[in-house]
Amino acid sequence: MNRHEFFQTSLISSLLDGVYEDEMSIGELLSHGSFGLGTFNALDGEMVILDGQCFQLKGDGTTRPAAMDQHTPYATVTNFVPSNRLEITQPLHRPDLSKLIDELLPSANYMYALRITGHVDWVETRTVVQQSKPYRPMVEATDGEQVVREEDLDGVFVGFRTPVYQRGISVPGCHVHFIDDTRTLGGHVVDFEISDGAVEVCVGTDLRLRLPVSTEFEHADLAPEDLADQVAKTEHAQA
Repeated sequence: MNRHEFFQTSLISSLLDGVYEDEMSIGELLSHGSFGLGTFNALDGEMVILDGQCFQLKGDGTTRPAAMDQHTPYATVTNFVPSNRLEITQPLHRPDLSKLIDELLPSANYMYALRITGHVDWVETRTVVQQSKPYRPMVEATDGEQVVREEDLDGVFVGFRTPVYQRGISVPGCHVHFIDDTRTLGGHVVDFEISDGAVEVCVGTDLRLRLPVSTEFEHADLAPEDLADQVAKTEHAQA
């Protein structure tokens, strides 16, 4: 196994506590990796990075290339170098595919970037909506978000599978965003079924973590007692 670095700006626990602004630009973020996900300042939509291009998936349903001078309060990127591949030849629901991916991974103790491409029978996504100050905690900001279901389309899932011991730093388990091949729709993945395609896995052995330098981050509660519940709600809650 070769060493491979993932780069992350800020912490998921910081985002949960409402720290939605940072000075990390998209241009600087892309200097650290050409594949990844995250969000934008003020929670202005979901982020997908593919082949060095950053896309902004907004709460109103529009999708556009992000500008280099936009900013992000939280994102994870890497230069995707696949080490394992799994062909998908039959319909697989998200939990079924997750089990197959687990069997493909050499260990549960490393980080993994996942790129899943192919024909999607259906996918359910939701997208954060731009917030206004004073910022609410993320469980409140995402409460009641509309879940959108799209069917019969081709696209790409961009994800990171993170060990449980990184809870508070990253999203433990699998954090996935989706964008279709026309680059016109997508969002944070709630559930899906894929019938044809492939899973590629990139192993991460090193994590480079950048923390915000701001008053908001200095005073954030990064270790709440209900951290696991907050993560679960923001990741999987449906309207």
